[in-house]
Amino acid sequence: MSEKVNITSKGIQRVLKNYNEKQAIAEYIWNGFDANADTIHIDYVSNELGWLDSLQIADNGYGINFEKLQQKFDPFFESEKAVQIAAPKHTSKMHGRNGVGRLTFFTFAHNASWNTTYQDDKGFHQGVIQINTGRLNSYEAFEQPHAAKTTGTVVTFTNLRIGELDFKQTVIPFLVQEFCWFIELNRHQKLQVLVNGNALDFSANVKSMEEFELYYADTAFRFKIKYVHWKESLHKELSKYYFLAGGEEIYKDYTTLNKKSDDYFHSVYIDSDFFRDFDFKSFENEEQVALFGSAKSSPEYRFLIKELNDYLKNKRKPFLREYADRLIESLEQDGIFPNYTTAHEKELVKPKLIRLIKILYEVEPKLFSSLNIDQKKMVIRLFDLMLKTNEKEGIFNLLNEIISLEEEDCQELKEALGLPV
Repeated sequence: MSEKVNITSKGIQRVLKNYNEKQAIAEYIWNGFDANADTIHIDYVSNELGWLDSLQIADNGYGINFEKLQQKFDPFFESEKAVQIAAPKHTSKMHGRNGVGRLTFFTFAHNASWNTTYQDDKGFHQGVIQINTGRLNSYEAFEQPHAAKTTGTVVTFTNLRIGELDFKQTVIPFLVQEFCWFIELNRHQKLQVLVNGNALDFSANVKSMEEFELYYADTAFRFKIKYVHWKESLHKELSKYYFLAGGEEIYKDYTTLNKKSDDYFHSVYIDSDFFRDFDFKSFENEEQVALFGSAKSSPEYRFLIKELNDYLKNKRKPFLREYADRLIESLEQDGIFPNYTTAHEKELVKPKLIRLIKILYEVEPKLFSSLNIDQKKMVIRLFDLMLKTNEKEGIFNLLNEIISLEEEDCQELKEALGLPV
């Protein structure tokens, strides 16, 4: 059977702009997990020149049903927006783009072949699908007379354009960042990614991890918490709360410290029977009362989120202090600070300015992260001028209006400015 893929050359070129070899390989792994696989095998062979001769990505998922083949290999995405890689907002299921995603092999190989086994009410069936970069808008598919007795898919890539060193130093670290949070989320299912037989070491991206329990005495609900502080970003996933019941994900949502421009990458996994009857549809409206089960307005949930928000803020503080020191170093290197000529300025004025900058960064990193060098010079030297002219009250009032300081932040900022607390 030969079929033409319903996507134009222009559409494929748009896909080329949005995918690289790292994202493409991740896409095939997502396809395996989306097919309910618990194990993904990545196996490659390199030659004496250091290039990959072959690459296989195999999963033990439910395979590709040939009766639904066109739905898998006949994508209709034509706009650039449609082919962007994006994860679902409130669930971790179905990441892969079965249509466009399956065509991304052309970023690193010339040929791709899918050997798949699926099962229906008539038994097991096996088939092969083949595509090459010369004819990306068509594929050949044929069924095998004899099928294996276990489902799964093996994708074989040949005529590769990727070296072993690049695969180890670029692709593997990318996969660690891409899947570490997902493997942790599904730890009870014992998901794993094996590279040439060795489990991918996701601990390489763990900065710190803690487990503890919160207890709401009034209704005796317990919440098992696992907090993970990641070293590097989680790509499109960002920092989220994961609500689970019996180890199964029920819902997920952004934490209050997500996307604060401070590289504080974290995940919080919350497991409790409380979420079995939770009305997550009420999440958009905190005051909405659930007709069945509990909702966001419930005292248990409010207690939980308050405790977790306070916990995250306390965890973030030493991290921000560390990064505030790095900020000062970068400001020094870029020549942002005013030229202090006298001993008085160097010993008294500059330390006050540095302390003010550090406090402001800890409160709101965005104040500095989005500025170019000239803008940083203007802001820093404006603060310096206001400190010298004793406009401390003006600095405090201005900053309080811009970033809505909390009580603790107000006190620390006033102390840095020499204002009465």
